[in-house]
Amino acid sequence: MARRIGVFVCHCGVNIAGVVDVEKVAEELRKYPGVAFATTYQYMCSDPGQNLIREKIKEENLDAVVIAACSPAMHEETFRNVCKEFFNPYRCEMANIREQCSWVHDGKEATEKAIKLVKATVEKLRGNEDLMPILVPVEKRCLVIGGGIAGIQAALDIADAGYEVILVEKEPSIGGRMAQLSETFPTLDCSQCILTPKMVALSRHPKVKLYAYSEILEISGYVGNFTVKILKKPRYVDEDKCTVCGDCEKVCPVIVPNEFEMGRKPRKAIYIPFPQAVPSTYTLDREACLGLAPLTCAQCKEACEADAIDYDMQPKIVEEKVGAIIVATGYDLYDKNKLVEYGYGEDDDIITSLEFERMLSASGPTQGKIIKPSTGKVPKKVVFIQCAGSRDKNHMPYCSSICCMYTAKHALLYKHHVPDGEAYIFYIDIRATGKGYEEFIARVMEEERINYIRGKVAKIYREGDKLVVYGVDTLTGKKVEIKADLVVLAMAIVGKEETKEIAKLLKVAVDEGGFLKESHPKLKPVEALSRGIYFAGCAQSPKDIPSAVAQASAAASKVLALFAKDKLEKDPLVAVVDEEHCSGCGVCISVCPYGAMQWHNGKAKCIEALCEGCGTCAAACPSNNIEMRNYRDEQIEKMVEVII
Repeated sequence: MARRIGVFVCHCGVNIAGVVDVEKVAEELRKYPGVAFATTYQYMCSDPGQNLIREKIKEENLDAVVIAACSPAMHEETFRNVCKEFFNPYRCEMANIREQCSWVHDGKEATEKAIKLVKATVEKLRGNEDLMPILVPVEKRCLVIGGGIAGIQAALDIADAGYEVILVEKEPSIGGRMAQLSETFPTLDCSQCILTPKMVALSRHPKVKLYAYSEILEISGYVGNFTVKILKKPRYVDEDKCTVCGDCEKVCPVIVPNEFEMGRKPRKAIYIPFPQAVPSTYTLDREACLGLAPLTCAQCKEACEADAIDYDMQPKIVEEKVGAIIVATGYDLYDKNKLVEYGYGEDDDIITSLEFERMLSASGPTQGKIIKPSTGKVPKKVVFIQCAGSRDKNHMPYCSSICCMYTAKHALLYKHHVPDGEAYIFYIDIRATGKGYEEFIARVMEEERINYIRGKVAKIYREGDKLVVYGVDTLTGKKVEIKADLVVLAMAIVGKEETKEIAKLLKVAVDEGGFLKESHPKLKPVEALSRGIYFAGCAQSPKDIPSAVAQASAAASKVLALFAKDKLEKDPLVAVVDEEHCSGCGVCISVCPYGAMQWHNGKAKCIEALCEGCGTCAAACPSNNIEMRNYRDEQIEKMVEVII
């Protein structure tokens, strides 16, 4: 059926019109067969721009529209919502003449290409079918992966709204990295004082099911209907019976490094990670224990008056159905052993920022005393090195976001503990962009007399009982040599290895730093490309606590919006298999990144709710029996003909 197509060309300020002759594009399209109307406007996505489209659809009796503007990823939904007031929204198409044209070309060539792109889009639009959204039922329960501050905040927001939450944490206790901090910048309040009430609130919330000391094994399904398999590892301690008396820990003969204390303090084979741990119970480390099968030592069980220790506990695999997933797996520090120039691993007096945090903590390995690990004496001269592994093409090229602030905090706290000590900070630039952060940095510089040196440290080496920190002051051009007692490295923040494994299960991408890649950095910063999956906290990028909490609440709000409907509307632009002629080779099944192509009676079948319309299967099918709705071969061929 012949359609009356309207073409609307956007100036996008000077983004498009500064390079492309938009009036000429409209003029050429007015002459093109099937185009009943063509015009331009300064900002087509604005309210007046959208009203212009409405008016012209009515005045010109249009029944299909092409918007020549920016990427469809930006505003396709905006314009389809306008058009669906008058006709099927899949009669609206966008020609990308910004990212694919004005931003990559100059002058006459840009205008010529823009004309061809719009004509090609008109040809595609002629062959579009009227489509209806796919309706998907919703399981109104959410899975949160990770029990740090971001995971806790997201879970509480959703649970407080009345929906069930499954929270999975791989460590024996929730709390994450924030639990390891002594104080938080810029207010210097105790991290545990802020965090512990939220941990307890989560554990006692009637809508939250907590799986601590557990791991995700498998995730299948699609938005609204995910199936998750969780491995619940045995603690060998009954959480309900354990009174946290500590008798078992006292008699345990095994001593190993404590991971929570960054290896700077020992723990027993049966242990509680930290005093405020939630769940508040002991865990028996099977790897460290002298032996359970056969039983080699039973001193902990004999000492336990509550009879809470059970050596026969077995791993359990539980299955949960959820409608949405939030990934809040947190961060790790860059491998310190890769910084050879800083001598880590060769000297006990070169430590990381997190090790210094634990040293500052009253419950840490030194009970809050700052010492030289090698001698136990108070260090009188401490050098803090920022960007250790960050902003470095040989390591991690990005800024780790929070190092400037926590290094200032460390120097300030050091001066409070050791008033007659000297603190030096080597920095590349000061990046303090949060609320009150500039004032905090200024206070540290001016009031506390911290020595800031703009420069990069080239090497650190030992000379007697001192560490010689050698670098260059880039403001003066002079070489700097400081003989220090202690060196603290502000290590680069990287994504966890577990995040990469979760990303594989969810079929979402990670970047070079191991962080989860969001759907759109500006408009969808907490969403994955796959609908129903959201990110929070440092799993997505390095950030401070307020930003992590804000992002967690943002992810929770997305989940709540999802749960507000009994059925979801999913884009119907999915793959269609000609099952009659399908040879059953399975190529499409092997290449589908979303698991949407599955076997059905020996043939391939597209599970529409899983399909994201990427077209990989259609391109890979050797017998050409798969097509994408509204991207049929004939449509693509006509587009190519116009362009060439």
